Order: sequence, then C-alpha cells, then structure tokens
Amino acid sequence: MSKRKYFGTDGVRGKVGGAVINAEFALRLGYAVGKVFSRAASSKPGRSGRPTVLIGKDTRVSGYMLESALEAGLSSAGVDVLLAGPLPTPAVAYLTRAWRLRAGIVISASHNPYDDNGIKFFSSQGMKLEDEIEAAIEAELDQPMVCVTSDKLGRARRIDDAAGRYIEFCKSTFPSDLDLAGLKLVVDAANGAAYQIAPHVFRELGAEVIAIGCQPDGFNINKDVGAMHPEALAVEVKNRGADLGIALDGDADRIQMVDASGRVFNGDELLFALVRERLTRGPVAGVVGTLMTNYGFEREMKRLNIPFVRAQVGDRYVLEQLKEHGWILGGEGSGHLLCLDCHTTGDGIIAGLQVLAALQRSGRSLADWISDLQLYPQKMVNVPLKPGSDWAKHVGLQLARESAEHLLGERGRVLIRASGTEPKLRLMVEADDDALAESCVQLLAAVDLTA
Repeated sequence: MSKRKYFGTDGVRGKVGGAVINAEFALRLGYAVGKVFSRAASSKPGRSGRPTVLIGKDTRVSGYMLESALEAGLSSAGVDVLLAGPLPTPAVAYLTRAWRLRAGIVISASHNPYDDNGIKFFSSQGMKLEDEIEAAIEAELDQPMVCVTSDKLGRARRIDDAAGRYIEFCKSTFPSDLDLAGLKLVVDAANGAAYQIAPHVFRELGAEVIAIGCQPDGFNINKDVGAMHPEALAVEVKNRGADLGIALDGDADRIQMVDASGRVFNGDELLFALVRERLTRGPVAGVVGTLMTNYGFEREMKRLNIPFVRAQVGDRYVLEQLKEHGWILGGEGSGHLLCLDCHTTGDGIIAGLQVLAALQRSGRSLADWISDLQLYPQKMVNVPLKPGSDWAKHVGLQLARESAEHLLGERGRVLIRASGTEPKLRLMVEADDDALAESCVQLLAAVDLTA
C-alpha cells in the first residue's frame, strides 16, 4: 500500500472541509498536477501544445466547489481543462483514453455519504496513474504556486456530449446479435453519477426500464438506494413485477443485481456469472478476487480448473494482479467487477450488460445460471487491539488460529486483517456450515489482544 502523504489506493478522499479535502487543497492539487503534466509534455521531442485534462464528478453538492478549484489550479499551470459535469468514474476513464487526453480526474467518494468527497485520477490509458507520477505530484504540492503568464494560461470548456458518447460505448460492449426486448428492468442509479446515463443504456437496448435513484439533490447520493442499499431495489422489483433489478453506487463502478423474487446477488455471484459466460466461448485463463472473496468462489474455481489468486482489498490491487497474470476477469464481493476485454476499469453498467448477455443467450434465470456456486457462511468480528502491537507475533492469537484452521480443515478458511483506521483486528471465518464458522470465529475473538 502507498505510504505517500496524500494518495491512497483510490486517490485522495476524506470529509469535505477536513484537513485535506477542501477548496484550497483542490486548487493546489490542480496546480501540482498541471505542473507535472506540463513538464512531461515539454520534455517530449516533437510534441507541441498544452496537455488537456478531463474532469468529471458525481452529484455531491461539494463537487461544484472542488471542480472550480481544480479547474483554476490546472489552468494556472498552463493545462487545458474539459468539464464533463456529472459522469460515472468509468466514463471518465473511457473518454480520457478515447480522446487521447493527458489524464482524467474524477471528483467522487464513490459509495460514501454525500459529505465525503474525493479526487482520483486516470492515466491517458484509462488506468490508475503510475506510482512515479503520483509521487511527483505530491512533491510538487510542497512547492510554492507560481501562475504562468497570461499567454500560457490553460483554457476550460464544457463538454455537452460526454454522456451520449459513453452511452454508445456501453452499448457497444453488448453483443450486436442480442437485445433486451421483452425484459422489464428496475435501474437504480443511487442518485449518483449515472442518473442520466444508466436508464438510457438499458432502454436503448430494448428493455422496459423503471428508473429509481435518479433524482439527485446534492445530498441524497447513496442514501437508502443503490448498491449500498439493494433492499430498496428488491422491494421495487417485486412491486413492479420486474424481471431483474440493477443497482449501481454513487460513481457507477459497482453493481448489485436483484431477481424477480427479490433475491440480491452480490459481486462474487455476478463475477461467477461472468466467468461462466466466458467459459461458453472457451477456456478462462484465470480469475482475480480479493482477500474477502467468498471461499465458496475459490472452491468452485478449483473444481472448474480455473487458476484463482487473491489480491489485497481494493480495485487497484485486483487490476494489478490481472495485468501481472494477463487475465481479464476479476472483482470484489462489493460489486466492483473488471472485464478487461470490455473496459480498462471496473464498470457497473458494463458488468450488468455482460450478465444480461449471458442470460439472454442461455435463456436461463440468474439464480439458475449461477446455481453451481455455493457461497459459504461468513462470520466476522472486530476485536480491540493494543495500539502499536504486532498482532502477527501474538502467541495466543496464533495458537487460536491454528486451532480454528485444524477444526476447519478443507471446509473453510480464516482471515485476520488489521483495520486501516482504528486499533482493531478484523477476524473472519468462512465454513460450509454456519455453526462451524461461528464457533471458529468465537475461538479467535476470545483472545485478549489489548494487554
């Protein structure tokens, strides 16, 4: 994990008005980014013109302030800016690559409440910025701001057709010999960045679409709707007699789905649906999950003779493992799914389209399509940890872990993780039996780690 001052695994994120995320910081960050990109552009022989950066955002009220500050910082460093307005995170990644821009910036805190916000970046290839670029930006943040002369200032302009271009891109990932005619869908955009996009994608492919979570007011993003609250979608699907429901999160890079009975399908189940669809075309080279991916998924990959590796939690780490192995499918139980044969980053809309394509081709229900996957019961407990202590060397905890793993055998697994924000350990046990998982996690939790 990055040990730099500002950039975490997903850009810069925090409470608006806090120590980091505020207008002053966004101004300085925009300037630092602009200086780094301007230097890189001027150092390439045979290249002329100013670098251009795209800015998109979700629907949080603070997005307007941060957008203006970033724009000012970038233009003062001599970088041109394209302002796309509300736009999903994966849309910014796509348009940055398609328009051959220097970088894309997303103002969003994804699935967090409205009073959080964040700033994350995409490279010209539609992927995360390289570590050395992030390090250069952080170094520039410590330097004084010196505005370029008037003749070298960057220009900013609004882009009116960004949403339409992205809608067409999403549709292009759906098989041209299929459509969604006769399908009744409820699409929940979480009052977030996809509220003007997601319903159109599915409707233009032929589905009857009922849109919910598409009335943002700056304060209701992710509030009781979307992928963080799929129970709202489940109720609506049943009440409307719909075939399926699709829930996105605030920046539309996560997805959860619901069937006509109201059953919610999480990211592990949807990833399996994608794997099974790819198997109908040929061998699947391998799949990447995370430390939190259900053990039942791993066992099913083993049964299918598909290599499976676990990355650290976070889409950045999933993508790193996919690139390292040369694979195309990966994801998290939260619903952040990557199909690198469709897009360079996780995309909730595109993942949903891939699942729907599998169901359309097979003529089967979602529950039936993934019926071979048996998720294991999962038990989690947070326990206090003495600040500064090395839990990995705690003898009592290691003995308890050995005992739990002996009880589990091949029937489950133990995962112990330190919290990244507080002095606690996350203890998780998965087993093929609920009672076995509960007894093993309680065995771990009984160890006193505060002494």
